[in-house]
Amino acid sequence: MAVELEPCGPERREVIANLFQFYVHDFADFWTSRQADFQEDGRFGRYPPLDDYWDQPGGEALLIRADGHPAGFVLIDRKGHSGLPCDFNMGEFFVGRPYRRAGVGRAAALAALEARPGLWEIAVARRNLAAQAFWLQVATAAGRVEALDRDDAHWNGPVLRLTVAG
Repeated sequence: MAVELEPCGPERREVIANLFQFYVHDFADFWTSRQADFQEDGRFGRYPPLDDYWDQPGGEALLIRADGHPAGFVLIDRKGHSGLPCDFNMGEFFVGRPYRRAGVGRAAALAALEARPGLWEIAVARRNLAAQAFWLQVATAAGRVEALDRDDAHWNGPVLRLTVAG
């Protein structure tokens, strides 16, 4: 399957927002308490920091395409979870269910990382065991990895810090 990352400017914000509905739905399985409610239109409310990927310095929104079709997104920022400086942070990452277990996520994640050499952070929710295994494999393939564990008000789960060479 051919996998491409397409930069999404503000004019494509709605595509990411629409896909984000599926992301929130899937991610709700890992919350310890309800953190989103359906609105009167039957959708989840807007994820508050979503606009930051267009409005804040260092924010990037990328659409994942698989064989030309929208398949998910990569959202990159500079807001790490360790409290240590980083060049890039994998803010949010989503691959739709029809494209999972076909190499789409791995190809998209590696393409995003390798196109941006520097110090990265990838924080993974403690209860998302499948994502922990996925990100450890991807991070190890992309660079030298240091794994930290956070369990505080800011984050609960592993934080992978990796250096991606240019």
